[in-house]
Amino acid sequence: MSDAGSDEFEDEHSKLGEYEGDRNEAGERHGVGKAVLPNRDIYQGHYENGKRHGEGTYRFKNGARYVGDYYQNMKHGQGTFYYPDGSKYEGSWVEDLRQGHGVYTYPNGDTYDGEWLHHMRHGQGIYHYHKTGSKYKGSWVKGKMESAGEYIHSNHRYKGNFVNNNPQGPGKYVFDLGCEQHGEYHQAEQDRAEGEWGELASTAVLKWIPKCITGLTLWTPAGKKEAASVEDGGEN
Repeated sequence: MSDAGSDEFEDEHSKLGEYEGDRNEAGERHGVGKAVLPNRDIYQGHYENGKRHGEGTYRFKNGARYVGDYYQNMKHGQGTFYYPDGSKYEGSWVEDLRQGHGVYTYPNGDTYDGEWLHHMRHGQGIYHYHKTGSKYKGSWVKGKMESAGEYIHSNHRYKGNFVNNNPQGPGKYVFDLGCEQHGEYHQAEQDRAEGEWGELASTAVLKWIPKCITGLTLWTPAGKKEAASVEDGGEN
């Protein structure tokens, strides 16, 4: 659902909506007030020169609610958004978008605690799977697991590189009993039933290729290894 407010209904010249509260010398909403918009959304909080500005609470007619900071009619600063489906976001906002650090709790109990950019998980963050207790900790790009990360389970973890939400390339399984299995993830094509025009549809599946078992070691993403080797071979 959209979490944007009904700003267009707050134009004083349109004579729409109801307002009770403070005004400035120009007659604009200024200070503390309460507005009931024509679509029955309700805002109660601070205004500055006719715009929502400062702390306030915006209640949507569908049951959603935002409690937090505003800047010139936009959610900006720290705030909590309660969605109709039971999910909740608590954290930083920039110009009406989830951006910066925040915690999102999903309807199924899963949580994401980390960085956001333009409403999407982006940067470093931890996704906790409520049903299994497992976690993903690592890098995100535009809402997807990308680059270095690790899956953390009850008695083991996987460390490696991720592409489009899936492990890919070199990585290792680390077991609590004190050993590691090194290997690589590859995408293998599997044939499926013929399509409507007789062609074979295929889907990519992940295949783990084990290489060796060792004691506990320090793992470094492939990209960082390459960077380190270049630095080691620099000019004297």
